[in-house]
Amino acid sequence: MAAATQIPPVPLTIEGASVLHQMMRIRRSAWWALPRERHLEILDEARNVLAHIERENSAVFSLLGHKGDLLFIHFRDSFEQLHEAKLRVARLELSDYLEPVSSYLSVVELGLYESTSKTYDALAESGLEPHTPEWNAGVEEVLERQRDAMRPRLFPSIPSARYVCFYPMDRKRGETRNWYLETLAERQRMMHEHGLIGRRYAGAVKQIISGSIGFDDWEWGVDLFAEDPVVFKKLIYEMRFDEVSAVYASFGTFYVGLRINPVGIGEVF
Repeated sequence: MAAATQIPPVPLTIEGASVLHQMMRIRRSAWWALPRERHLEILDEARNVLAHIERENSAVFSLLGHKGDLLFIHFRDSFEQLHEAKLRVARLELSDYLEPVSSYLSVVELGLYESTSKTYDALAESGLEPHTPEWNAGVEEVLERQRDAMRPRLFPSIPSARYVCFYPMDRKRGETRNWYLETLAERQRMMHEHGLIGRRYAGAVKQIISGSIGFDDWEWGVDLFAEDPVVFKKLIYEMRFDEVSAVYASFGTFYVGLRINPVGIGEVF
């Protein structure tokens, strides 16, 4: 059996949909300098295009607060399709009156802590050495089974819920607390306890986690969808008392938005 110190510390993950968040601010002075006839023409084009890309798994939200006015969320099967969705928005005449304030690029990710431990232990007990072709083949076999079983979660449709809360986050790598120096078993234990909280809110909120290591400035993006925005506060507040969040989590900017039907895009201008 491979020595414990040889077992890879990295948990297995499976990836799915490519995700792009675009936060925009309306250039209202320029917009209101246009005659009403131009407003109608520009909004008519925007309604048609936004309705089309919504059917391809995009959504538009009106942001609350000062951080922006509009949030576009796109879920696609590949970065190429994601790029096309971005260009569809950029080509709108309406985009001449929108100013990007932020964006976030990621892919839907499911962490497999429990499967990782079982897989690594089984491969090690069979006498295989980590990272050998035989070891890698055994790992890929497990990942392929998980991809097939989890496909609906890897390529989800954007929920139709009225509200969204999006935020990026990291695991701490500070001088005294470093998530990445904890053992795989210890991280598995903490993530299991962390997940129990989320499951209690399963009927009230839909959560989609996306990985952004190598894609953006934070490590994960979190989307929460719900009919009642107060559930965002309750869920995140309860998780703050969990060991994973209380000790190891760092959070970025929070964005909360109200879903817009493309037909009503003009109401936010």
